[in-house]
Amino acid sequence: MPVADDEVEVLIVGSGPVGLTARGLLERWGVRTLLVEKRRELSPFPRSRLVNTRSMEVFRRLGLAAGITANAFPPQFGRVRFRDTLYDRDFASAAMVGVHAPIPESPVTGVVTSQDRLEPLLLAAADAPTRFGAEVVGVAEEADGVVARLLDRERGTESRVRARYLLAADGANSPVRRWTGTGTTGPGPMASFTTVVFDADLSRWCAHQPAGVYVTAHGSFLPLYPEGGWAWLAPTPEDPEHADWAGLVSRALGPGADVRAEVLRVQHWVMNAFVAERFRHGRILLAGDAAHAIPIIGGLGMNTGIADAHNLCWRLAGALRGWAGPGLLDTYEVERQPVAHQTLRQAVANTDLMFQAQSLRREQLRTSGDATPSTIQLPWSERYFAQLGLVRGVTYRSAAVLADGDGDGDRPPADSSGAAAHYTPTAEPGRRMPHLWLSRGRSTLDAFGEWFTLLTPDPARWEQRSAPAWPLRVETLTDEHAGLCGLSAEGALLVRPDGHIGARWQDGPPDGSALRHALAGITGTASG
Repeated sequence: MPVADDEVEVLIVGSGPVGLTARGLLERWGVRTLLVEKRRELSPFPRSRLVNTRSMEVFRRLGLAAGITANAFPPQFGRVRFRDTLYDRDFASAAMVGVHAPIPESPVTGVVTSQDRLEPLLLAAADAPTRFGAEVVGVAEEADGVVARLLDRERGTESRVRARYLLAADGANSPVRRWTGTGTTGPGPMASFTTVVFDADLSRWCAHQPAGVYVTAHGSFLPLYPEGGWAWLAPTPEDPEHADWAGLVSRALGPGADVRAEVLRVQHWVMNAFVAERFRHGRILLAGDAAHAIPIIGGLGMNTGIADAHNLCWRLAGALRGWAGPGLLDTYEVERQPVAHQTLRQAVANTDLMFQAQSLRREQLRTSGDATPSTIQLPWSERYFAQLGLVRGVTYRSAAVLADGDGDGDRPPADSSGAAAHYTPTAEPGRRMPHLWLSRGRSTLDAFGEWFTLLTPDPARWEQRSAPAWPLRVETLTDEHAGLCGLSAEGALLVRPDGHIGARWQDGPPDGSALRHALAGITGTASG
């Protein structure tokens, strides 16, 4: 057995939003982690832009939602505008549902921000150690853990870290995924793009019609920060090393713009589209882009990865603290992989729909001969960015979800995990617990944390049913809320730490051991 220089419970590889979110969640469970990142610092590029309501609910739990909102754009930027050039009128637009305005289904509102503004807040949300400039160059699996070799390229030194589990959030080109021999399915690389970060005064075309993205015939323009800054996103030219990026941006703005861009940074990247064939290899677990690369259209990629971390971290805590059996970690892939496939299909469809809008505009110009934009019928109706079914309507089907009224802990619901086309709040097992206001400023979602939560209008009846082997809290539901959740006056919901309903008793417990058996069934442990 190789000698390790350091030992932790979970080694997190990658300092993007997914790795940083996992670090914050695991610290709340008291899990000892080390996060390693091959770069010397957080990424300076804006990258992901949209934080949806589901992710903001996770960040609310971490105490970050207010800070993220304060650093983000105001709600009116939650819109996509389509124009021939940046200074033309819109020929189409679409609001980002849950960002452009509050929605009754959530206690929070999503935001448009830049990843380089989000990541420092996530980094500061936990005290667990991080090691930048440390590249994982090898992984060896053992019976009870993983040993990773870390290379400090600046110093030329190598060290070893032993961990009980390794969480790989190291991107679409994940070396860890490659070392496990895990393949991928899906379209694969779709196109090469370049992001150019620049400064220019574009306010005269955008100040009165704000948006998070302006899609034009010459690339997309994205405001980066409330105080200024822009990014231009376009296909990578044939000879990028010798490209005149300032000239290209200026030409993309249009001949009437008369603006010279001051280029600050340039990044080339590939739009990938795939899902890993497996999310777990022994004690190595994949999350975020390492598990699924989602095209950027629709803002689903980062948010899907954050949901991965939220789904996985309570399972890791249970395995490490002994209140979960070894099979609970297997349900991570069972629940998240179907969602990843469905999300990938939606993102590819979003991309096609965006191209359809541009194609319709070109046809309009060709047939009318009038360069003045007029409104076109959007091809996506309510689907583009109105993705509440995909974001909030996920239903998990696994051994960690019990069918209605099942107290013996061995009968998960039928079918596989997935999301609904449209979101309808429901308290069915496997679904995310609906947002209901328990008191002023306190949502049902605020009741969930590093424990299981029993929601019931009759707490006295259920508090008598001891389940000391698991972290558990009991919360009172009003009769009105119980009715909305399909419960009688004696009924109850057992909510997992990730906010998904693990079991429901609509008419009360069938016997004194129902709660204990349900917790044992969900966590894959003996129910003694």
